[in-house]
Amino acid sequence: MAMGLKQTLNLSQQLVMTPQLQQAIKLLQLSRMELENLINTELVDNPTLEESADSESTTQSMEEMEQQPPAKAEENPQASEDFNWESYLENARSAPTLPVYRGGDEELPTYENTLSQPSSLSDHLMWQLKLSDMNDKQKSIGEVIIGNVNEDGYLQASLEEIAQKESFDLHELEAVLYRVQEFDPVGVAARDLKECLLVQIYDLDYTDEILERMVENHLSDLEKKNYSTIAKTLGITVEQVIDRVKLIEEMEPKPGRQYGGAPSHYIIPDIYVIKRGTEYVVMLNEDGLPKLKISPFYKNLLDEKSAGNQANTKEYIQGKLRSAVWLIRSIHQRQRTIYKVTESIVRQQLEFFDKGIAFLKPMVLRDVANDIGMHESTISRVTTNKYVHTPRGIFELKFFFNSGISRVHGSDVASESVKEKVRAIIATEDAIHPFREDRRAAT
Repeated sequence: MAMGLKQTLNLSQQLVMTPQLQQAIKLLQLSRMELENLINTELVDNPTLEESADSESTTQSMEEMEQQPPAKAEENPQASEDFNWESYLENARSAPTLPVYRGGDEELPTYENTLSQPSSLSDHLMWQLKLSDMNDKQKSIGEVIIGNVNEDGYLQASLEEIAQKESFDLHELEAVLYRVQEFDPVGVAARDLKECLLVQIYDLDYTDEILERMVENHLSDLEKKNYSTIAKTLGITVEQVIDRVKLIEEMEPKPGRQYGGAPSHYIIPDIYVIKRGTEYVVMLNEDGLPKLKISPFYKNLLDEKSAGNQANTKEYIQGKLRSAVWLIRSIHQRQRTIYKVTESIVRQQLEFFDKGIAFLKPMVLRDVANDIGMHESTISRVTTNKYVHTPRGIFELKFFFNSGISRVHGSDVASESVKEKVRAIIATEDAIHPFREDRRAAT
């Protein structure tokens, strides 16, 4: 069989994902916090990027970016002369074209919400220990006791174990423990639930021996609600037992609860919908996002007439500038897309903003995509982990996309509207005589 070489010509089409296009797609689906982290990382890695100290950004406006197509940079990202960097730096304008929300003093969070790290139970107890009138040895014992208190506020190790391990006197250790149990929150450092409740009872303004005996001797009966047994043993009426049970229910079985758990995370909206008169205005939330600009210092380094400007230096700077410009373009494109999507949602869900969730209309991604001329996948990325602040509350943009439920008479109704109707029915029903299934169906 003879073998030979020959040339063939094939015509085909394929989608090439340039690094710039990949970056733009990635930015679309980032949440606000992830975007802030990415921008801060780029500010460190790319020397040509700077954060603008002014409220106005020195980057290109939206119209400028649309008037300057980045075709050459996409076709050949490695070319060094495809973009006029000097013209970019000279012609960049500072005024953003999209409405930007700037909250006044009344929009600032409370002081507690600005704390970078919440106070833990251990920190709170150590602060009180340092302010106490104990001597140095007692404070050393107190530090060991606090170190053995768990998140619920209970002492994990026994006093015998602590005394043996730390070579403390058992009686002195117990005396310091009683002092620590007087700290806030009341009942902290207790060895069990019984001791925790008794410490809280001792902290009351009045003495009730019957209440103490109930906790001391009848804790298991209290858990089982055997009030008649408790009343018979203590020689009191059931009503008197119930009155004391109400006091016990107001006590905290886990004193460290308010200092434990994960810290609260607050939602920062990406965009605002504000009602002005009879119209709704869409405004981007730019507070907290670093404003990027190209460093003017590198403009001089690109000047061919500058002394000592070597070819490899110029190539390095142009590569960093190209990356910086694409990042700025991608961020503007992301913000503009979020703005357009929110505007479309407001137009199509106007009754929801006027009257509430009961008037939410069925809507899918295709409805917004056709309205603003974008692909459904782009709408899906933009609405993921993005939040909008409206007069009706804060919602994820995905909230407005829900399926429709067909009705016998009239148009389809949104599934969220049906859920809200069911919640309203359950909230208003009689707890003692709740609705039966047939009555719910009839309603």
